[in-house]
Amino acid sequence: MGTLLSVSIALLAGLMMTRAFKPFKLPSVTAYLIAGVLIGPYCIGALGIDGLGFRNHEDVEKLTLISKVALGFIAFSIGNEFRKEELKKTGKQATIIGILQAITATVMVDLALYGVYLAMPGKITVPQILTLGAIATATAPAATLMVVRQYKAKGKLTNLLLPIVALDDAVGLIVFAVCFGIAKSLVVGAVDLVSIIVNPLIEISLSLILGAVMGWILTKLEKMFNSNTNRLNMSIAFVFITVALSMLEFHIGKVHIAFSSLLVCMMMGTVFCNICPLSHDIMEKTDKWTSPLFALFFVISGAELELSVFADWAIVVIGVVYIVFRSIGKYFGTFASAKISKCEPNICKYLGLTLLPQAGVALGMCTIAADQLPGQGALIRNITLFAVLIYELFGPLVTREALKASGDIHPMPEEVKMRRQNKLEMSKGK
Repeated sequence: MGTLLSVSIALLAGLMMTRAFKPFKLPSVTAYLIAGVLIGPYCIGALGIDGLGFRNHEDVEKLTLISKVALGFIAFSIGNEFRKEELKKTGKQATIIGILQAITATVMVDLALYGVYLAMPGKITVPQILTLGAIATATAPAATLMVVRQYKAKGKLTNLLLPIVALDDAVGLIVFAVCFGIAKSLVVGAVDLVSIIVNPLIEISLSLILGAVMGWILTKLEKMFNSNTNRLNMSIAFVFITVALSMLEFHIGKVHIAFSSLLVCMMMGTVFCNICPLSHDIMEKTDKWTSPLFALFFVISGAELELSVFADWAIVVIGVVYIVFRSIGKYFGTFASAKISKCEPNICKYLGLTLLPQAGVALGMCTIAADQLPGQGALIRNITLFAVLIYELFGPLVTREALKASGDIHPMPEEVKMRRQNKLEMSKGK
């Protein structure tokens, strides 16, 4: 009962917060996150009333399955952006920008944190610097997709943005594996080429293969049904199955066999949308079904944010340096690579601002670091949590403003505004 009540309260809190924040014209993502913070362990949850919010982080962790499923649907939706006709137009540009902006963010964070290492001896180590630099590559696909959907963003920048966010996961996995492998070698004193090179390549390859197979099977099964409802149910079931399969992991000797659920579900969506003639309608219906799931995902994400990181001044200082230089790296890395790719001036100017949000993938990376770097992982985790807190609260707002400035979010036509106003007045009159 307590878990079910917590889920209900979380969803209601998120929806009510969007109404409360409507006068401030904030993106719904930000409202959901703030709702999560309010019902989390540091606010209402601290009252200790069972079911009314989350009393501790263990209560939040009970709902991590919801977050994993939501990320699966998010990745499945992003896969829809990799249609062949669109890739012919933007594929080369998205690849160049996706790789260069990620590497630039890593280099900028590494250099800035090395400056902190010299200025504040004993506060941060080289392995921690390398790991945080790698985590800087990660961008949050969930927040970006939600902003694009909420404001119905369309245009050349949006067409580039979603493939880049998806590619960012693959680039981030490789950069993190290499940098984290070197960091572990410095701590342990031995170089492990399997962890640095073999494991990330296997994870990416197997994820893409599994996703492609599931996308092909889904397409074949969809043809067995004539009912749109049954086709929708089949798509939803397959995302659930794919998320479950991507959670499998095991070892063969020193080789770690694992999957990235984001890559697997993204590849399934990509294959499905390119070979299934019904994919447009099915994807549209799936997106409508997932709206409450995504809202719940962001409320849970807000509840997971740890406000206790503000208690340590060193964490705050290092966190601010990380945030500032990651943002600089993302922006100027994107600006330079967009120039190299001969993108339009508006894309060069605003695309980098849409790549600032950071959450799920980064948290997964810092969890690995906390588990596998004895005595080093706690600081990495706290810095990442600090950055995620700031990026998730302000990143969606920056993304929205960048999409507006680029012309991909269009103002609501006056006739639509008038129609809505008349409906509101009529409802009040009743």
